[in-house]
Amino acid sequence: MFKPTRVLLLVASAAFAVACSKPATENKDAPADNSDLTTDAQKFGYSIGVDLGHSLAQVKDAVDIKALEKGLEEVAAGKPARLDDKAREEIKNSVAKTLQDKQLADRAAKATQAEEDGKKFLAENATKEGVKTTASGLQYIVEKEGDGAAPTPSDKVTVNYKGTLLNGETFDSSYDRGQPVTFPLGNVIPGWTEGLQLMKAGGKTKFFIPAALAYGERGAGGKIGANETLIFEVELISVEKGEAPAEAPKEAPKKGAKSK
Repeated sequence: MFKPTRVLLLVASAAFAVACSKPATENKDAPADNSDLTTDAQKFGYSIGVDLGHSLAQVKDAVDIKALEKGLEEVAAGKPARLDDKAREEIKNSVAKTLQDKQLADRAAKATQAEEDGKKFLAENATKEGVKTTASGLQYIVEKEGDGAAPTPSDKVTVNYKGTLLNGETFDSSYDRGQPVTFPLGNVIPGWTEGLQLMKAGGKTKFFIPAALAYGERGAGGKIGANETLIFEVELISVEKGEAPAEAPKEAPKKGAKSK
């Protein structure tokens, strides 16, 4: 029975092997040389090879390119595989587990480092002029006092905000999107639910949120890692009194929301 997916994988692997076996001497600023990509078959093979190259980028160090080429060549020549089905499955599972274990260890190390960095930052930040610390560990500094209503967890709020990591990297910003965000205050991360209740409409506050009051050990999306302490500059535009809907919009920094 013809299996197109398997054929595509073989073609893609061959393209990837050839690309990886070439010395990395190309000048990125030089015009691309497409003289060897004239037929549809060549362009098709190259395109799939590029896709596979990207997909294998994180595991390329675990792949012996010469062995990959040899396996392709021998199968294409009709030679029997030198590793049987069981042996091939075992080595793939073994390497996959090794890579997974390494990834988990790397994440754990980063989470530990983020926790230590956060504690050190908050300890130093607490001594700075104007910074206040609540019983939960939330820190904030009032940049502008508001004169409107103060929200409760059952209210909806409209805000502009900017979120950054301790290294200064911005992971989310309503300012960048060009419009404020409205969401139920009871549906966001604890640091926001507590912090915005300390504000009044028209005010602006900078919050320093410990990981336990943000996304904790799970992190959020690809930008907020585990145990990250977060900094938010929040401008409370208005407060809408009333019962909060069941869910917040995607733009709000929800409990368990993914960063952009």
